[in-house]
Amino acid sequence: MEEKEACFECLQRRIESDFSEQLVFSYGVSDSSLPFGSSAVVQMPNSSGELSASASQFVLVYLPSDEQDCLSKYVEEYINENPVESNKSGSAGRQSLEGNGVEMKVNVGSDKNNLSDSLLNKSSSLSNGGRKASVGGMGYENGSCDHFSWLSYSRTITALAPIAYVGVCSYSIFEELASSFLSGNLEDHILCSLNLLIQGKASGRDSLNFLRLVGIPSFDENSIPGCLRHPNIAPILGLLKTSNNDINLVLPKTPYTLENVLHYSPNALMSEWHIRFLLYQLLSALAYLHGLGVAHGNICSSRVLLSNSCWSWLSFCDKPRLGVNLGSTDRKCNGSSTSSRVNCCIGCCSSQDLYAGLMLSPSLDWHSQFYRWWRGELSNFEYLLFLNRLAGRRWGDHTFHPVMPWVIDFSTKPDENSDSGWRDLSKSKWRLAKGDEQLDFTYSTSEVPHHVSDECLSELAVCSYKARRLPLSVLRMAVRSVYEPNEYPSTMQRLYQWTPDECIPEFYSDPRLFYSQHSGMTNLAVPSWADSPEEFVKLHRAALESNRVSCYIHHWIDITFGYKMSGQAAIDAKNVMLSSSEPTKPRSVGRRQLFTQPHPARRGVTLQNHDNTSCLEELEEASAFSEHARHLSPCYNYDKEEFLKQRSSPEEFYLNNLNQNALNPPHIGNYHGFPSDVDSSYLLECIAEEDEGSIGYQELFRWRQKTSYSRLFSKDAATDIFSLGCLLADLYLRRPLFDSTSLAMYLDSGVLPGPMLELPPHAKLLVEACIEKEWKRRPSAKSLLDSPYFPQTVKSAYLFTAPLQLIANDGSKLCYAANFVKRGALKTMGTLAAEMCVSYCLPLVVSPLSDKEAEWAHILLKEFIKCLTPQAVKKYVLPTVQKILQTTGYSHLKVSLLQDTFVREIWNRIGKQSYLEMIHPLVISNLYTSPHKSSAGAASVLLICSSEELGVPITVNQTILPLIHCFGKGLCPDGIDVLVRIGGLLGECFVVRQILPLLKNVAGSCFNTSYMNKPEPVQSWSALVLIDCLMTLDGLVAFLPREVVVKELIEGQSCLPVMVLMQKHLEISVHQVASSTLMAICQRIGPELTVLHVLPQLKEIFDELAFSPESSSSSGSVGRSLKISRPKVDGESPVASRMDIVLLLYPSFASLLGIEKLRQGCATWLLLEQFLLRSHNWKWEYPGELSRSGTEYVIAKRPGLSKGSASEYSPAKMLLNGVGWSIPQSQGSRSAKNLMPQKRFTNIQQSAVERHEKTSSFLKTEPWFWFPSPAASWDGPDFLGRFSGPKDEFPWKIRASVISSIRAHHGALRSLAVCQDESTVFTAGIGQGFRGTVQKWDLTRINCVSGYHGHDEVVNDICILSLSGRMASCDGTIHVWNSQTGKLISLFSEPSLDSPHLSSSLSSPLKVHTEHSDMLNSNTLSSGVLTSALDGSLYTCMHYLEFAEMLVAGTGNGSLRFIDVSRGQKLHLWKGEFIEAPFPSIVSAISSRGSDKLQVDGGGAFASPSWIATGLSSGHCKLFDFRSGNVIASWRAHDGYVTKLATPEEHLLISSSHDKTLRIWDLRRNFSSPLTVFKGHTDAVSGFSIWGQDVISISKNKIGLSSLSKFTDEDGQQRITPQKLYMADNGIRNVSVLSSICILPFSRLFLVGTEDGYMRICC
Repeated sequence: MEEKEACFECLQRRIESDFSEQLVFSYGVSDSSLPFGSSAVVQMPNSSGELSASASQFVLVYLPSDEQDCLSKYVEEYINENPVESNKSGSAGRQSLEGNGVEMKVNVGSDKNNLSDSLLNKSSSLSNGGRKASVGGMGYENGSCDHFSWLSYSRTITALAPIAYVGVCSYSIFEELASSFLSGNLEDHILCSLNLLIQGKASGRDSLNFLRLVGIPSFDENSIPGCLRHPNIAPILGLLKTSNNDINLVLPKTPYTLENVLHYSPNALMSEWHIRFLLYQLLSALAYLHGLGVAHGNICSSRVLLSNSCWSWLSFCDKPRLGVNLGSTDRKCNGSSTSSRVNCCIGCCSSQDLYAGLMLSPSLDWHSQFYRWWRGELSNFEYLLFLNRLAGRRWGDHTFHPVMPWVIDFSTKPDENSDSGWRDLSKSKWRLAKGDEQLDFTYSTSEVPHHVSDECLSELAVCSYKARRLPLSVLRMAVRSVYEPNEYPSTMQRLYQWTPDECIPEFYSDPRLFYSQHSGMTNLAVPSWADSPEEFVKLHRAALESNRVSCYIHHWIDITFGYKMSGQAAIDAKNVMLSSSEPTKPRSVGRRQLFTQPHPARRGVTLQNHDNTSCLEELEEASAFSEHARHLSPCYNYDKEEFLKQRSSPEEFYLNNLNQNALNPPHIGNYHGFPSDVDSSYLLECIAEEDEGSIGYQELFRWRQKTSYSRLFSKDAATDIFSLGCLLADLYLRRPLFDSTSLAMYLDSGVLPGPMLELPPHAKLLVEACIEKEWKRRPSAKSLLDSPYFPQTVKSAYLFTAPLQLIANDGSKLCYAANFVKRGALKTMGTLAAEMCVSYCLPLVVSPLSDKEAEWAHILLKEFIKCLTPQAVKKYVLPTVQKILQTTGYSHLKVSLLQDTFVREIWNRIGKQSYLEMIHPLVISNLYTSPHKSSAGAASVLLICSSEELGVPITVNQTILPLIHCFGKGLCPDGIDVLVRIGGLLGECFVVRQILPLLKNVAGSCFNTSYMNKPEPVQSWSALVLIDCLMTLDGLVAFLPREVVVKELIEGQSCLPVMVLMQKHLEISVHQVASSTLMAICQRIGPELTVLHVLPQLKEIFDELAFSPESSSSSGSVGRSLKISRPKVDGESPVASRMDIVLLLYPSFASLLGIEKLRQGCATWLLLEQFLLRSHNWKWEYPGELSRSGTEYVIAKRPGLSKGSASEYSPAKMLLNGVGWSIPQSQGSRSAKNLMPQKRFTNIQQSAVERHEKTSSFLKTEPWFWFPSPAASWDGPDFLGRFSGPKDEFPWKIRASVISSIRAHHGALRSLAVCQDESTVFTAGIGQGFRGTVQKWDLTRINCVSGYHGHDEVVNDICILSLSGRMASCDGTIHVWNSQTGKLISLFSEPSLDSPHLSSSLSSPLKVHTEHSDMLNSNTLSSGVLTSALDGSLYTCMHYLEFAEMLVAGTGNGSLRFIDVSRGQKLHLWKGEFIEAPFPSIVSAISSRGSDKLQVDGGGAFASPSWIATGLSSGHCKLFDFRSGNVIASWRAHDGYVTKLATPEEHLLISSSHDKTLRIWDLRRNFSSPLTVFKGHTDAVSGFSIWGQDVISISKNKIGLSSLSKFTDEDGQQRITPQKLYMADNGIRNVSVLSSICILPFSRLFLVGTEDGYMRICC
């Protein structure tokens, strides 16, 4: 190395020394293949001195001192002038960092003419972290810099590190720096100033200076907007001088770099829009640097740092000398590939001998290093280290450590003449450890086929290998939290056998790894054939370099870095890796495949006879391989030697810039260029969406011509532009544009590299401009920022999100975002820009918030819901809402989100189905398991208010049943109240038909369990379930007429509380609640009916208690007390045994009935009263009053709802933290009668017959009168076995029962479509005169509310077009019409000469689209070209792509027509027919599956499907790539007509056919055979529908039930048992042929259409 660096061990010791051994060294950062460098990742331990995986990390950059270096002088002069402040530590240091503030100011006048004077004035001050550093007296006279350049350097350093603390290095100062950064105090004042500006208040200069930084009103490279950090420049937190006068730079560590993303997760840049947004950020930073007179000089993907949200920071201080980027004159060229001895720059380094013999060049040039290894000039060890560096692996990072192969198994001493002891390098270590049989089983049974995990060297393995040298804190964090030294392998052979992972370089180079520094852990024993670790390492290294290993090492390279990592080669090598479950999430580690061709063997090791022919063949093979891997030597810049020759001197560069500034002085921190009234309205104008459509190539071309006349002021700035152009090409191509060879060719002859042809036209134009050979013709950063390449959406999103990237606290960021969106920012910038901003805003609302911040978060969420597309709301907003609802404890934001108004915003935007799927279960979860009372109250009001609008089926299945399933699991009183209030709201019939049967079934299941020999927890849980059940019943009684109470709850010896009281083995607490509930029932029906119906049922209980010994108690209940989280009785309860039930019942009945009536009905009254007198001092007093001794609590205070609770309850009284609640007016007016106990049945003597007649008549007029009670399919033991919450899906037990049927059409019913609310259904079928009709049905009362009768032919398919209220129906043509009015909106047809009636029947006002549109060729597996649609072709089926409001229609000639529904026009046509097909196949089914990738089309972004599948009448299926229209695959799926396709998951496709089968296809595998075949139907399968993992298929007059989750037999088959539907009321079997089916998932129902025109509702 020409410029030697310290090894990482020396760097670690230096850092430990500088920071008093309190800072933890994580790993070093190096650009070379060896552990040498000047940067390190560090972190602070917690208070106990242990490491934490969640602790924040920082980067320390060590800069050696140099008297001639301006940065060193800057720091030295500042510390000399501020000795007290710079040496502060501890609490004083905190005051220095925080007390002085962080506002950056430049003390110059606002008059633009004062700038030059202020820069030349020695007494002028430059701010640094709130502490002024005087330029005068800094000693520039004694340096090599003259007056102008010194001022330029000082200004530059201050501008690049405006928030940096300058002082003496100490751990306490580092703590303060870290604390200030993590707390967000460093730049909070800027965000506060922006907030004031948006609110129209006086804001100061910080906000205006920052706006200038981000391009408002425009970017200006000749002005310096004050000393504020640019949001895309990596922040320097500190410049700390060490005891050796060196400097440590402190920076925050970002989780990713752009290099990481391109190598391990390229899909994280989800669309071209994201590429443009990233480039815009980099150009903005570059414009700022060039405005300062600074060229970066080393722009490449590794210098672009990325946050979790992929916001970029441009790093400029990751070199050993900051002077490299500040124009230092002693910059050296490190690009030479010449070799030199490798050693540490520290003379006394203990690791000098470890690398003494290495000849590895610091250069990362692929060609030179490969050829050196191939020729034998470079060892295997060095070459493998080089490959590790190319793969991105990092020395010391245990999660991504360099990997080496195990070459021996340590059983014998390695001997090249013997076959024993050598490892098979053609197989991975994982394969050797697990065996082929296990790997084959893993591959065949895994949901995602794979053999191995995605890492060949885990953190666990690395830390276990290095356990004897690592700190115990690291072992506790990475291996096991409890340190146990005996668990670590003690010998090398045992270590090799223990791990399936590969080796590490240290076992070939560092004998210190074997010596333990921990007590209790022995040294790692070497094999017997080695006398010491030093000898073992020598022999082990010799084995690695042996001819035997050299002969086979290329096979290991193929597996670890090469072509056997993917494709068929990976399958054959059993090396298929587990792919990432989140491909769009950035990753900092991963497996990078370096080669796609077999790696050649080392020259001379494979052939014994080396003739000229063999040598020539070897050379050709090596040359071809080297050329194919040329992408491994990316060039983002000129060759450095040429660069140094061409570049101007630093002094010339800065002096030229200063001279230019003297003529046109930059304006530091003033208001020049701003309008006088900068406010929120002006900002909204800056981010306003432009109606620009797609970017025109001609417009970009005209911009390109203009830029050819622009001039850059320096070659250095032009070099940065060149690098940026190369980086832009890299983003598109996913590989470098230039390598060293192609760059040299381009610079020499101007020949552009081949990959340029692969760039999109607009990107190609921009790249060509940036890499112009003549540097003066390259555009400036400002010119690029103003180019039409960047749409307004990019600029708007940047201006909105840039302030959110300041180092400020989350509260200030949230306030800024809320205030800006409240004034219409999201609406102004448009849907696309708003969607791009959402990922930067929503993380702010998830963390715990104050009440004020919660209000801002609520505003932000509501505005995003209004402005985003429905798909974006589901993708981004709803998951955030889910996280908030899952928080525990009090949350003001959670209460706000549980408001009825917020939920209705969600309903209106995305429909009820998404709400029910994602949000509703979490609303219910706030009612059980110790919820906060405010959240529980808010959730209960929301459930009550929404129940009527959701409808009875959904309310029963999604609210009532989940709450009942929570019985006994901590359901709070508000949860019980929800059941009661919904019953009161939906009326008497709902309670009688839906809730009471469920409660009875629950109680019956508990009775059965109580008799069983169950463990104690189950018995106690059963008691809790009964208590919840009885308390619900207690509340419901108030809403039922007394006759209904008698009939449903008492008659037939079925009084539930009495039945509970008769269970002797139940808990006493259950008896207490049962007694209370029984008294509520009796009070409701009155004394007369109580005497007539209840008292006889109590006779058995009173008799049993009267003849029981007074000291006895119920079996098993003595001393057992159950803790119930219910409203408790004041004072101590005297109920301790079963005998005490007398106290609960007898006095209360005496008071209700009178003592005489009670004694008449209770023959044992004397014994009971004697017991009460003896035990509880109770006796009846004839004046009519109870003796209050010990019995006061019995009636006055009982668990549950009081008698008058129904009348006293009002949701409006629930004022939760200032949030008022009310029932919607529509609900209140319709159902207020049901909220109060009504006296409609005042005549107690009314006959039962009259009552029954009224009830029957009333039921027929009630909404949802046809919906049956789910109690009919209740399974008690399953219920009792469930300890999970309501989020889990409940099994849907399909009974194949028709619960309602209606004649929908005169002829066959061909198609069904259900709206998201599951209460509106559209049916398409044959009407009168064999014309097609579409009917709209309201399932509330099953009546037809409207229809569409504009079809002349039979309608074969219908589609609901999102939430727009539009419908599409197909009869060969496609009609789009308004479902509310039934009026036709537009009509679409393909050109047809044989069907003149299609055009003649159209009225003039309608939009008819029969013109030819653009056509895309699908030629991968097809005939390739479609010149026109066939005459007479008709549309046969439809599929709606909701994300793009696009309709896909199949045609009778096998084509796909795309229709823009929103604009009412036809789009492109795809054709994918076989050449050899004798006749066109009809497209009979279409399906697609969405993905998380975003596509940008004409300025709009949407989440697109990755593919569209079609089924054909020939039995074939085709898979189209959605982006290109190419046919990905085409295969014979069935032996008959394909009737339907569905995609339950992104990689699964389900098809049905006339060949009587359903088939599941795994699209990740080959298409030769299906994953599963469902057989069993005896007739053609005409359709199916999916709910979760269940599939319901129809064939003739039968249905078949199957599951996607069940295992198949050896042939991959499942048997379906078809069954006929039967009528629920009479049991008659359905004989009608079924034509269509549709599932109502949240109502647990399904609809079928029949060939004779009936629509049947089934369960």
